[in-house]
Amino acid sequence: MSRLVSHSGDPGVSELDLVIRNGTVVTAQTRGLGDVLIRSGRIVDVVADGWDGTARSSIDATGLLVFPGMIDTHVHLMEPGDPTRETFAEGTAAAARAGVTTIIEHTHGWPVHELGRLAEKRDHLTDRAHVDYGLAAHVWTDRLDQLEPLWHAGIAFFKIFTCTTHGVPGIGADRLLDVFGRLAELDARCLVHCEDELITAATERLLRAADRVDPELLTEWRSREAELVAVSQVTAAASLTNAVVRVAHASHPAVVSLISHAREHGVTISAETCPQYLLLREQELATEGALRKFTPPARIRSDVDQAAMWDLLSTGDLDTVSSDHAPSTRQQKLAGDIWSAPFGLPGLDTTFPLLLDAISSGFITPERVADVYARRPASHFGLAHKGQLAPGFDADMVLVDPERTWDVRDDDLLSHAGWSPFSGRRLRGSAVLTLLRGQVVCADGMISEQRHGRFRPGLGAAERL
Repeated sequence: MSRLVSHSGDPGVSELDLVIRNGTVVTAQTRGLGDVLIRSGRIVDVVADGWDGTARSSIDATGLLVFPGMIDTHVHLMEPGDPTRETFAEGTAAAARAGVTTIIEHTHGWPVHELGRLAEKRDHLTDRAHVDYGLAAHVWTDRLDQLEPLWHAGIAFFKIFTCTTHGVPGIGADRLLDVFGRLAELDARCLVHCEDELITAATERLLRAADRVDPELLTEWRSREAELVAVSQVTAAASLTNAVVRVAHASHPAVVSLISHAREHGVTISAETCPQYLLLREQELATEGALRKFTPPARIRSDVDQAAMWDLLSTGDLDTVSSDHAPSTRQQKLAGDIWSAPFGLPGLDTTFPLLLDAISSGFITPERVADVYARRPASHFGLAHKGQLAPGFDADMVLVDPERTWDVRDDDLLSHAGWSPFSGRRLRGSAVLTLLRGQVVCADGMISEQRHGRFRPGLGAAERL
């Protein structure tokens, strides 16, 4: 890479390994010119006035934004499981090129719901990742005795569904208090998919009885009302148990309002959203069909709806952004009708680029991007030494050319899915260099042949990195 300059000479014992020079350093709080000093994979300091020492190598970041490595806490890479949808190597390569240096992953097709499955998965993933990763587990109501050992073995969070989806059994209000109570005793984190089982099941029966197969049925089946009812039940259960809850993929302002109201009244609850709820329109179902099948589905109907979601993200009512990367190939999505098509969208290739483009469009600031896609995800899920450009933190960072314009093209994507709902969009802003613990994992779009990714244990682990 042309910006990488090797430094020769006899390095002293305390000499730095690397210095990132003259970049605009972006944190969740500030933005300004500075140099980032790195030794042994960690940040030694961030110097605002220029640094005149020596290092084994340096990178000239003049004209570039230097962000902390992004952290995507809602990712499905399908391994162990069905590699025809995605592999860990391809998914983490997509993450690295986009500027994501840590993910938290769980696959519904091969769920981790007991200790033996976690051990098997960790063994399977050895040397398969280009970026660091945490792992989540699923809550199975007949395996609640596994919650404590899984938490202490280092899972990052427990995934809970309030309706049966992807083959994962739903947990209704009758069991939610018990589950939340157990998690509260462990101070464990959970991510909850909120759609009410009674509403979705009853609506599905009516739609099938009417022989509906049009794509628009998705918004009736997985309705706003089903999401709102489930969120109401989840906030109530969280308030009664003191569980630490994050609502997954909050899709529209009314959902966020319920969560914000509960938080104002002392409930430890927060909200995640995804680019599809900030940018995709509900009416795209009519033209794109199964390529827009995800749940909750897109809710934006107008520019007013879109602006409202971006405002909630900018003001802090929405706490974090994730991709909810749940890929299938185009052929897999279109093989059957809307009922049989798999849920989900690919997103690791595009989530950070879409946020960068939103900076140029004035929807969000660079500092807020560093907050919602790096600092807050790391802090909430206890990813040690991640998410900030500060002394003692891992030297995970992404250098961004804020002026580069480019088109999202299916042929350029690294995810095995090979397509994106955002294909054809022209974006401004692009990652040009991604570092993981001071090691270059992607430069000018080229992924390193070495896979540097490591497992990152969660808050409950006895030993943490």
